Amino acid sequence: MKVTVVEGDLLDQDVDAIVNAWNRNIIPWWLLLPQGVSGAIKKRGGTAPFHEVARHGPMPLGSAVHTSAGELPFRAIIHVAGINMLWRASEASIRDSARNAVRLAEKHGYTRLGMPILGAGSGGYDEASAESLIRDELDGIESDVEVVLVRFRCPTT
Repeated sequence: MKVTVVEGDLLDQDVDAIVNAWNRNIIPWWLLLPQGVSGAIKKRGGTAPFHEVARHGPMPLGSAVHTSAGELPFRAIIHVAGINMLWRASEASIRDSARNAVRLAEKHGYTRLGMPILGAGSGGYDEASAESLIRDELDGIESDVEVVLVRFRCPTT
């Protein structure tokens, strides 16, 4: 599997689909104040993807759900349940989320998947450690999907 690491904004990548680090879908999305990737999706892409992911109901930790991309220029968003009920990521949740996102991208025929550093935002995991776990997990997957792993960096003006 090819993995490219870039710095920038996930929503500015030239990919078929993006991964949204979501929660377990237990709390209704409209009660949450989306932050990070979810907040950017809501601001730039609207709420349609969140209505869709809500219809899937509770998600097991590390699982992935496919939705439309709303008003974003992607074919889809793959939401992963990367944090537990205490809003914390773990090695298992990061690895499972990365693997399940790639498997869902394969299932839908996507060739390029944009992925943030799962677990490093609201999940409280150290960014370098989370990136290392993701890369290790992806190295063990045979797939034609190319993952663009995005280290978020605010644009400089």
